[in-house]
Amino acid sequence: MIQVGDTQFALDDPRLWAAAVALLLLAALFALLIATVRRAGRSGQAVDALSGQVGQLSGFMQTLAENQARLGENLRTVSDSQTAGQARIMQTMEQRLAEVNAQVAERLADNALRSARSLADLQERMKDTLAGSSEKSTKQLAALQERLATIDRAQSNIEKLSGDVLSLQDILSNKQTRGAFGEIQLTDIVGKALPADSYSLQATLSNGKRADCLIHLPNPPGPIVVDAKFPLEAYETLTRAETRAEQDAALKGLAAAVRVHIKAISEKYIIAGETADGAIMFLPSEAVYAELHARLPAVVRDGFDARVWIVSPTTCMATLNTMRAILKDARMREQTGAIRKSLKQLHRDVQLIGDRAGKLETHLRQAGEDVSGILTAATRAGKRADRLDNFDFEELAAQAQAPLPLAASGSDGQD
Repeated sequence: MIQVGDTQFALDDPRLWAAAVALLLLAALFALLIATVRRAGRSGQAVDALSGQVGQLSGFMQTLAENQARLGENLRTVSDSQTAGQARIMQTMEQRLAEVNAQVAERLADNALRSARSLADLQERMKDTLAGSSEKSTKQLAALQERLATIDRAQSNIEKLSGDVLSLQDILSNKQTRGAFGEIQLTDIVGKALPADSYSLQATLSNGKRADCLIHLPNPPGPIVVDAKFPLEAYETLTRAETRAEQDAALKGLAAAVRVHIKAISEKYIIAGETADGAIMFLPSEAVYAELHARLPAVVRDGFDARVWIVSPTTCMATLNTMRAILKDARMREQTGAIRKSLKQLHRDVQLIGDRAGKLETHLRQAGEDVSGILTAATRAGKRADRLDNFDFEELAAQAQAPLPLAASGSDGQD
């Protein structure tokens, strides 16, 4: 950029180039004039020539001035055109910028509206989600509280059961208390299965031996003894055995203990002419009973041979139900005469009821006829009252002369 006064010209500006050309021309003219003056002293012709050249130079200078004036006008025209173009460009740019600003503002407003809608939808979804989560959490907390309450109850039951187990262990650790435990369980089962007058507890036999329970069955088979036995030590030894040798030894010990009980029951509680030809050994443990039948069947057969039948709580209940059916059948045979007498009395009562029902039917039929006569008389009385109310005396006089009809049975009314 070149600044001349208040005007700045670019290096590629045509006005700058025109001014430079003019300056070069002026410099050439001055150089020519100086050369001419130097030669003036040499020759007059040179002066004339110089005068002509000066005139030509004056004309040329005038032409140059005119050209410079036109160049200035052209430069002003170009400057005005450039200014106008720049103004139009600035106006166009301002309009375009305004349009861009408007589009940007519109898009920003649209984006803001969409963002607001999205935010509102998101808030709604969050509210719904939070509400659902809160409700679900409330239900889960309620369910958790119920489960905790259930766990607390179960814990209390477990603690109670633990105490019962400890008590049971204390009971089973002593032979006397273990025997009492078996007797109590036997008493409970027998009490639920049989009538109270069909058995005796701790009954003493003729040989002085006391049986845990004596069931009074009819002959045959006769009274049968049920004795409770619990070989706990031998069974616990078997459960603690780890090696094969220990298990075999424990099985032999359990078989020996059960055979001892079988022999004792066979010798003490089977008395010819007093008890049945057999007895029952009650094992108050299903586990011991299952172990005998699964791994010691020979011991069970020994019991059969000695007429001693081994039962568990479950099989004892089934056996007692069979005995109950036998007792019921025997008692019904004993009460056959009383049953026949009761049937005769029942037949007589049925006949008496039939006779009284017939008499009641007659009375009811007579009462129905009486009620029918009363209704007929009431109907005639109502009709007469209507005629009197309507002053139909002629019809009443004609009816008075007519013969009176007979009244219904049991009634004394007239028409």
